[in-house]
Amino acid sequence: MISVVSTVESLPRGTGTPAPSVYQRIRKVLSRDLFVTLALGQVLSLLICAIGVTSKYLADDFHANTPVFQGFLNYILLFLVYTTTLAVRQGEGNLLAILKQRWWKYMILGLIDIEANYLILKAYQYTTLSSVQLIDCFVLPVVLLLSWFFLLVRYKAVHIVGTLLCLLGIGCMVGADILLGRQKGFGEQKLFGDMLVLGGATLYGISNVCEEYIVKNLSRVEFLGMMGLFGSFFSGIQLAIMEHKELLKVPWDWQIGLLYVVFSTFMFILYSFMPVVMKRTSATSINLSLLTADLYSLLCGLFLFHYKFSCLYLMSFFLIILGLVVYSSASTYVVQDPRVYKQFRNTGNNRPTDPLQSSHRVLEPTVAYTSLSLESGEEPTLRVI
Repeated sequence: MISVVSTVESLPRGTGTPAPSVYQRIRKVLSRDLFVTLALGQVLSLLICAIGVTSKYLADDFHANTPVFQGFLNYILLFLVYTTTLAVRQGEGNLLAILKQRWWKYMILGLIDIEANYLILKAYQYTTLSSVQLIDCFVLPVVLLLSWFFLLVRYKAVHIVGTLLCLLGIGCMVGADILLGRQKGFGEQKLFGDMLVLGGATLYGISNVCEEYIVKNLSRVEFLGMMGLFGSFFSGIQLAIMEHKELLKVPWDWQIGLLYVVFSTFMFILYSFMPVVMKRTSATSINLSLLTADLYSLLCGLFLFHYKFSCLYLMSFFLIILGLVVYSSASTYVVQDPRVYKQFRNTGNNRPTDPLQSSHRVLEPTVAYTSLSLESGEEPTLRVI
């Protein structure tokens, strides 16, 4: 009798607990954290929808084709708010300290971000809306591959299924556009416009992955401040070279001025809010959420631009949301290897005092499990290999 009791007491904790029911598993997947993640992504999509609608008004009703100038206004706002914040900081987070350590990296990232915005906006002048929507999805494989090789994120089969469902939703939306005949306005240089979209999507993917690393390992204010500094500088140069004549052609009045103010405000809110969502989720999750932005734009077009409606739009929205739920239902894991994972950090001030310790130090990789749908109070696990 004593031996039986001791054996029961020595069993691992939780050995006799029953397996969770189907209801408990569904409740764990459809958690509060998942709905918050979906809601934050849809806020970003609505912001992009508002940006697209104001940009369409500027281009179609007022013939103001000024993508560089529109981006320049956003970078100026970022400079005034976040770059000045870095300038008055003390210590390592100061603007000068950041520039001394990694100025050239932010310079390259600023150029990438500028040209990504420019190429996508410019493509609307040469190709169809359907082509832009379809080819712009190329940002997803770019983000997945860059996250795998540079952020060392590892995905499961459920993440691939969720991504494919989102892409299927985009296919339904493009199919509805073709059936409704929304193919007007593409010029003879459609192939050139498609290549612009492809290049812009690639640059967007690079920018988003870099942003994810910075906001999770450095600082949101640092990222936005550096984008404001280098973005305003290089977009100002590009504006003076490429768009000074276009600005002179714009029929300036209070309506155009108001549209530029609204566009810049929405862009500033988008840039300020996206790092907050990025820190909570990931670049891949955000780009999947942003696929609904085109649907919101189409719904706005029903009332503002007299677009035709199709039931395929509702199916597209359902498939994209379902894909997001499937993608967020399982955790990804990040392999953090100090032999590989050396981006943006300046480790010059963190050298060991003993040179013998540094020469015999063994760098071992770690695996950190993260999830987008953790229960309240549940902590992600950490394993060391």
